[in-house]
Amino acid sequence: MPLRWADFDANFHLRHSVYYDFAATARLEFMGKAGLSYEAMQQEHFGPILFREECIFKREVRPGDQLFINLIVTRLRRDYSRFSFRHEITKADGTLCAILNIDGAWMDTVRRKLTVPPAFVTEMFQKLPMSDDFEWEEPRLA
Repeated sequence: MPLRWADFDANFHLRHSVYYDFAATARLEFMGKAGLSYEAMQQEHFGPILFREECIFKREVRPGDQLFINLIVTRLRRDYSRFSFRHEITKADGTLCAILNIDGAWMDTVRRKLTVPPAFVTEMFQKLPMSDDFEWEEPRLA
Protein backbone atom coordinates (compact mmCIF):
# COMPACT_ATOMS: atom_id res chain seq x y z
CA MET A 1 0.00 0.00 0.00
CA PRO A 2 1.52 3.34 -0.98
CA LEU A 3 1.79 5.88 1.82
CA ARG A 4 1.06 9.56 1.20
CA TRP A 5 1.91 12.65 3.23
CA ALA A 6 -1.82 13.17 3.96
CA ASP A 7 -2.01 9.70 5.58
CA PHE A 8 -0.04 10.86 8.62
CA ASP A 9 -1.15 12.83 11.67
CA ALA A 10 0.52 15.39 13.94
CA ASN A 11 2.37 12.57 15.76
CA PHE A 12 4.08 11.56 12.49
CA HIS A 13 2.40 8.18 12.35
CA LEU A 14 -0.37 6.72 10.21
CA ARG A 15 -3.80 8.21 11.00
CA HIS A 16 -6.26 5.68 12.43
CA SER A 17 -8.81 6.08 9.61
CA VAL A 18 -6.22 5.26 6.93
CA TYR A 19 -6.11 1.64 8.16
CA TYR A 20 -9.84 1.33 7.38
CA ASP A 21 -9.34 2.91 3.94
CA PHE A 22 -6.54 0.44 3.17
CA ALA A 23 -8.76 -2.51 4.14
CA ALA A 24 -11.66 -1.28 1.99
CA THR A 25 -9.29 -0.75 -0.94
CA ALA A 26 -7.87 -4.26 -0.57
CA ARG A 27 -11.37 -5.80 -0.54
CA LEU A 28 -12.60 -3.85 -3.54
CA GLU A 29 -9.44 -4.50 -5.54
CA PHE A 30 -9.75 -8.23 -4.90
CA MET A 31 -13.44 -8.23 -5.84
CA GLY A 32 -12.71 -6.33 -9.04
CA LYS A 33 -9.94 -8.76 -10.03
CA ALA A 34 -12.28 -11.67 -9.30
CA GLY A 35 -14.89 -10.23 -11.69
CA LEU A 36 -17.10 -8.49 -9.15
CA SER A 37 -16.93 -4.96 -10.55
CA TYR A 38 -19.09 -1.94 -9.74
CA GLU A 39 -20.76 -2.48 -13.12
CA ALA A 40 -21.62 -6.11 -12.29
CA MET A 41 -23.07 -5.08 -8.92
CA GLN A 42 -25.14 -2.31 -10.56
CA GLN A 43 -26.38 -4.67 -13.24
CA GLU A 44 -27.37 -7.34 -10.69
CA HIS A 45 -28.69 -4.71 -8.20
CA PHE A 46 -26.67 -5.73 -5.17
CA GLY A 47 -23.70 -4.51 -3.16
CA PRO A 48 -21.76 -5.12 0.06
CA ILE A 49 -22.59 -3.46 3.35
CA LEU A 50 -20.72 -3.55 6.65
CA PHE A 51 -22.16 -4.23 10.10
CA ARG A 52 -18.88 -4.04 11.98
CA GLU A 53 -15.40 -2.79 11.23
CA GLU A 54 -12.80 -3.04 13.97
CA CYS A 55 -9.11 -2.24 13.97
CA ILE A 56 -6.66 -3.52 16.55
CA PHE A 57 -3.51 -1.40 16.40
CA LYS A 58 -0.30 -3.30 17.15
CA ARG A 59 2.69 -1.26 15.95
CA GLU A 60 3.24 2.28 14.78
CA VAL A 61 3.56 3.01 11.05
CA ARG A 62 5.89 5.88 10.17
CA PRO A 63 6.73 7.70 6.93
CA GLY A 64 8.97 5.53 4.76
CA ASP A 65 7.55 2.21 5.97
CA GLN A 66 6.50 -0.23 3.27
CA LEU A 67 3.15 -1.87 4.05
CA PHE A 68 1.37 -4.99 2.88
CA ILE A 69 -2.23 -6.03 3.53
CA ASN A 70 -3.89 -9.41 3.17
CA LEU A 71 -7.50 -10.55 2.93
CA ILE A 72 -8.65 -13.71 4.72
CA VAL A 73 -12.20 -15.07 5.08
CA THR A 74 -13.02 -15.92 8.70
CA ARG A 75 -16.74 -16.75 8.46
CA LEU A 76 -19.38 -17.29 5.76
CA ARG A 77 -23.03 -18.14 5.81
CA ARG A 78 -23.60 -21.25 3.76
CA ASP A 79 -25.76 -19.21 1.34
CA TYR A 80 -22.97 -16.56 1.13
CA SER A 81 -25.36 -13.82 2.27
CA ARG A 82 -23.10 -12.85 5.20
CA PHE A 83 -19.32 -12.73 5.44
CA SER A 84 -16.49 -11.88 7.80
CA PHE A 85 -12.97 -10.92 6.76
CA ARG A 86 -9.69 -10.36 8.56
CA HIS A 87 -6.99 -8.08 7.22
CA GLU A 88 -3.46 -8.03 8.59
CA ILE A 89 -1.34 -5.01 7.80
CA THR A 90 2.37 -5.76 8.03
CA LYS A 91 5.63 -3.95 7.35
CA ALA A 92 8.15 -5.28 4.82
CA ASP A 93 10.07 -6.98 7.65
CA GLY A 94 6.92 -8.91 8.72
CA THR A 95 6.07 -6.74 11.73
CA LEU A 96 2.31 -6.92 12.34
CA CYS A 97 0.99 -3.35 12.56
CA ALA A 98 -2.77 -3.85 12.66
CA ILE A 99 -5.54 -6.42 12.46
CA LEU A 100 -8.88 -5.40 10.98
CA ASN A 101 -12.02 -7.50 11.42
CA ILE A 102 -15.02 -6.90 9.19
CA ASP A 103 -18.55 -8.36 9.30
CA GLY A 104 -20.83 -7.68 6.36
CA ALA A 105 -23.64 -8.82 4.11
CA TRP A 106 -25.06 -8.27 0.64
CA MET A 107 -27.89 -5.81 0.04
CA ASP A 108 -30.42 -5.71 -2.77
CA THR A 109 -29.96 -2.10 -3.94
CA VAL A 110 -33.51 -1.86 -5.34
CA ARG A 111 -35.44 -3.37 -2.42
CA ARG A 112 -32.89 -1.99 0.11
CA LYS A 113 -32.97 -5.30 2.00
CA LEU A 114 -30.40 -7.98 2.76
CA THR A 115 -30.11 -10.62 0.06
CA VAL A 116 -28.32 -13.74 -1.13
CA PRO A 117 -25.78 -12.71 -3.79
CA PRO A 118 -25.71 -14.05 -7.37
CA ALA A 119 -23.97 -17.39 -7.92
CA PHE A 120 -20.77 -15.84 -9.30
CA VAL A 121 -20.08 -14.36 -5.85
CA THR A 122 -19.71 -17.90 -4.51
CA GLU A 123 -16.91 -18.45 -7.03
CA MET A 124 -15.23 -15.23 -5.89
CA PHE A 125 -15.22 -16.35 -2.24
CA GLN A 126 -13.74 -19.70 -3.22
CA LYS A 127 -10.66 -17.85 -4.51
CA LEU A 128 -9.97 -16.30 -1.10
CA PRO A 129 -7.83 -17.90 1.58
CA MET A 130 -9.72 -19.03 4.66
CA SER A 131 -8.40 -18.50 8.16
CA ASP A 132 -7.29 -21.35 10.39
CA ASP A 133 -10.29 -20.53 12.60
CA PHE A 134 -12.77 -20.29 9.67
CA GLU A 135 -16.43 -21.02 10.52
CA TRP A 136 -19.47 -21.82 8.40
CA GLU A 137 -22.65 -20.15 9.65
CA GLU A 138 -26.06 -21.64 8.95
CA PRO A 139 -28.71 -19.33 7.43
CA ARG A 140 -31.38 -18.27 9.85
CA LEU A 141 -34.90 -19.53 9.27
CA ALA A 142 -37.49 -16.82 8.69
